[in-house]
Amino acid sequence: MFRTMLAPLLGLAAAMSAIAAPAHAQSLFEGTFDPAIPTLEEVAGHATGEQITRPDMVIRYMEALAEAAPERMRIVQYATSWEGRPLVYAILSSPQNMARIEAIQADMQRIADGGAPGADSVPVTWLSYGVHGNEISSSDAALALAYHLLASQGDELVDTIMGESVVIIDPMQNPDGRARFTNSYYQQLGIAPSPNRYTAGHDEPWPGGRFNHYLFDLNRDWFALTQPETRGKVEAVRDWHPVVLVDAHEMGGDETYFFPPSAEPFNPYITAGQRQKQELLGRNNGAWLDRLGVPYFTREVYDAFYPGYGDTWPTLNGAIALTFEQSSARGLVWERRNGEMLTYAQGVRNHFATTLATAETVARNADLFLSDYAEYRRSAAQGAAGGQWFVIDLADRRWNAEQLARRLAFQGIAVGRVDGPANACGRSYPEGYLSVSMRQPTARLIRSLLDRNIELPANFIEGQEDRRAIDLPHEIYDTTAWSVSLMSGLDVTECSGASAGTPVSADAPMPDLARPAGAFGIAVPWTDSGQVRLVAQALQAGMVGRATDTAFTIGGQDYPRGTVVFTLADNDGSLGGLVALAREIGAETVPLDSGWVDMGPNLGSDSFVRLAPPRIAMLWDDGLSPLSAGSTRYVIEQRFGLPVMPIRTGTVGRADLDEWDVIIAPDSYTLPSAARGALAEYVRDGGVLLAFGDTLGSLASGEDALFATQAETVLGGEPAEDEEENGDTAPGTAIESVEAYRETIADPSRRPDTLPGALLNTEVDPENFLAAGYDGAPPTVFADGSLILTPLSLTDGTNVVRYAAADELVASGYVWDENRRQMAFKPYMIAQENGRGLAIGFAHDPTVRGYLDGLDLLLANAVIVAPARVR
Repeated sequence: MFRTMLAPLLGLAAAMSAIAAPAHAQSLFEGTFDPAIPTLEEVAGHATGEQITRPDMVIRYMEALAEAAPERMRIVQYATSWEGRPLVYAILSSPQNMARIEAIQADMQRIADGGAPGADSVPVTWLSYGVHGNEISSSDAALALAYHLLASQGDELVDTIMGESVVIIDPMQNPDGRARFTNSYYQQLGIAPSPNRYTAGHDEPWPGGRFNHYLFDLNRDWFALTQPETRGKVEAVRDWHPVVLVDAHEMGGDETYFFPPSAEPFNPYITAGQRQKQELLGRNNGAWLDRLGVPYFTREVYDAFYPGYGDTWPTLNGAIALTFEQSSARGLVWERRNGEMLTYAQGVRNHFATTLATAETVARNADLFLSDYAEYRRSAAQGAAGGQWFVIDLADRRWNAEQLARRLAFQGIAVGRVDGPANACGRSYPEGYLSVSMRQPTARLIRSLLDRNIELPANFIEGQEDRRAIDLPHEIYDTTAWSVSLMSGLDVTECSGASAGTPVSADAPMPDLARPAGAFGIAVPWTDSGQVRLVAQALQAGMVGRATDTAFTIGGQDYPRGTVVFTLADNDGSLGGLVALAREIGAETVPLDSGWVDMGPNLGSDSFVRLAPPRIAMLWDDGLSPLSAGSTRYVIEQRFGLPVMPIRTGTVGRADLDEWDVIIAPDSYTLPSAARGALAEYVRDGGVLLAFGDTLGSLASGEDALFATQAETVLGGEPAEDEEENGDTAPGTAIESVEAYRETIADPSRRPDTLPGALLNTEVDPENFLAAGYDGAPPTVFADGSLILTPLSLTDGTNVVRYAAADELVASGYVWDENRRQMAFKPYMIAQENGRGLAIGFAHDPTVRGYLDGLDLLLANAVIVAPARVR
């Protein structure tokens, strides 16, 4: 097998000894090394940086190191991936520290709870690698660092790090993604790797190795906690309360190296002291890379605003968290555009150097980092983040509220439940409420998650508007809105007085609201995600339910449209299985003693439709957004409990699609023409199609168009001409100003400026069954990108959900003024009959990142109820 040589290293002064390493040693820096500590080559068969270590061998080598030095290293498995691979971290420290490691861990918990560091307190440095599976060099750097810390002999720096701190190495945060990358890379590898960026080794097949099994970006999931890798990691980090945390990444191969200080904007709940510590850590990182002759940059591109990052979430808990970005060879060697060759070994070496430098900075400044961490937590508990209480109403979207409470508790946030009826915030809560005090060490994180809006700094926004005024792209790296209450469709109030209530734990069972069947049957109110899961699971189990598109009243109790009725007659005289499911899920069932209604339709009316378990397929593979495909499948499979069958985009044109009740076409870059034609035929033959984002736009044009809508140009623009005008002259014009000049050179057919991501208010069609569950409480939706659609006419279809008026549009986040005006009253969700079928379109993916559970009813109406209505 091809083996590449490590790049020559420049000598390091002072910290790194100039003594040549013995032949058996394999550290990336010179020194004397213990032959009893196995090298990577001895275990895996290749030296550090010569090959991309496969996921199973990453674990095996970590285990080998721990077996060789149990008094200085311990392995802990903290999670299992979707595909069954272990995720582990290693605890490394001196024998003296390891002998009392449980006491050190307990002491960090005491400090995190507001206590002061003691004379025996030892800081924890957490070094994590490879959250994106195709960002490959960091995991091998982790292995090299673990070896160096264990094998080095007579090295003052290593002795200081091991003696004055505890180092935790998480070598591989995304083993499924790394496996996908290494498999595809080694499958194409011949006798020598190619540096050419267009060859197969650098051109990953869909979906690429960046994502985990469900194609999530795990560096956006820290507070959403949708994936097992994230949940295990957050729990592990909370077990140790590190004062510094590193998240090591890779970026494009033509770049250099990034480390903090981060770019603007910073989350406003990151303190000046934390930003100063970024500077302290950054200076030492820079010094190490200077010795190696490695160029780098800081304060650009990578900000610390969104709390779902692997650096911002720990920072809002009190740590100093850092994103490192190494230019990626995306294989063993990469030719840069300037002709330089970047090797995998160089990337490994650079991440090794900066993470070692970070551990050095913490160890040499242990008291400073401990005291600052303690002060951050203590000041938060004393009210530094402002406010007194957040109160979450349990009357609407109860299940979503309860789930949010558990998700917050999982992050170390104390949440209480006050049973209703109760009063708080100057209002009555008939069903009770959840309370979150702002007098706790996690208060700054609470503020970042529960505030309706986290404002971007005014000077930053002014700078972005200035850039846009001269036709430069904005510099907002990610979304500007993530209010967890809005995304879950919850009513959250901040006020000065509430009760602490009964603590809610992260693993507490949901309250039991399941009641046995009445003489006629059971009603399942269509109110939240728990009710969706109950109906989906019941249908999968063979039960029969009927959904209404019109509200009805029985015995003085109102049942909104969308309610699903399960009768004893339809279910062989027993609904015990439905009640048992409801108790397991935490859903609500209401007994019905009669089919007689006081108002509204009876069960035999056309307003009711018999549901069946939907057979769902989804487009998969080339042309699609992996993120959209992954999150859509995750929500339907893991939250609803319905299987989704993937069909490759290259196969759909020749597949028999009649087997499926619903086909989902996630957001895409391009759709093959054969796929477009097959989908159009499928709908006209009686199928239900869901199309998201640009896929919807592509299905709104051409001979096979399924939607009578169009993607709009920029406000004031005009569509491109189909044919160019003849002639090589143009009328003479006078340009009177810079503004007129910019308008002259602008493309009038361009799309609106890209929206970084915001939460928007909507209105729903009160008559359309697809909007059931949102009467009186329209959903808050997420929008990004540049797609704005024209409304459907009444003769073509229904605008099921549309954006609110311009002055009421923005629920949270930042929206360019012209986008705000242009998006007002435009459709978010549309439905159009075609032949015997129905095409349903979402202008933006309703499943993005798996955290918009407030939209679950919209999606369920489309995948569960729509096929029954079409049938």
